[in-house]
Amino acid sequence: MDETTERLRCLRHPLVEHHLCAVRDKATRPAEFRAAVSRLAMVLGVAATEDLPTRQVRVETPITTTDGQQLDTRIAIVPILRAGLGLVEPVLTLLPDAQVWHLGLYRNEQTAEPVPYYDKLPTCGAPHVGLVLDPMLATGGSVELVIQRIQQWGVSDIRVLSVIASQPGIDRILRDYPHVRIFTCAVDPELNEQSFIVPGLGDAGDRIFDTPQG
Repeated sequence: MDETTERLRCLRHPLVEHHLCAVRDKATRPAEFRAAVSRLAMVLGVAATEDLPTRQVRVETPITTTDGQQLDTRIAIVPILRAGLGLVEPVLTLLPDAQVWHLGLYRNEQTAEPVPYYDKLPTCGAPHVGLVLDPMLATGGSVELVIQRIQQWGVSDIRVLSVIASQPGIDRILRDYPHVRIFTCAVDPELNEQSFIVPGLGDAGDRIFDTPQG
């Protein structure tokens, strides 16, 4: 297994393909779209956490005592506002003790570049693992800014969870951030002139929150 394969995990499962079909379909209504995104986020969350460290504990069942395993690391969930909010609840269901920190970025429609507008990360006390949530990894610009910021905060283990990722965005992140891993449900080959993923699913934030532009 080469380094790229180790750092990029594209999930292959019939349920993933089923729910991907729903999020890609422009006829899918917002409530159904949100539900499909949530299900995919939960699958991504399971995949992205399968190697988290644990510690052995002793628990008492109704019958006897037995050994069990509990997570042994601090985790931050970092959704990129606003589309990343659609992935928070399912991941937090899996990791109810994780911290949730928000970073706000919006897309400049003229340049397609991300513009930061909200950052309340503390200056110390960084967790070991950071799960960056963004439904679409397109150019990689927004994710890059978040990676830089949480690295500055002190997070050493960064994992990006995206429902769909473009090959150019993947290449950018894997090239520039050798310790970051990406988990996605689909890798799409290209971006169009407006820097949207092709075939993609359109604007994830607008579809999650039912706020069509224009």
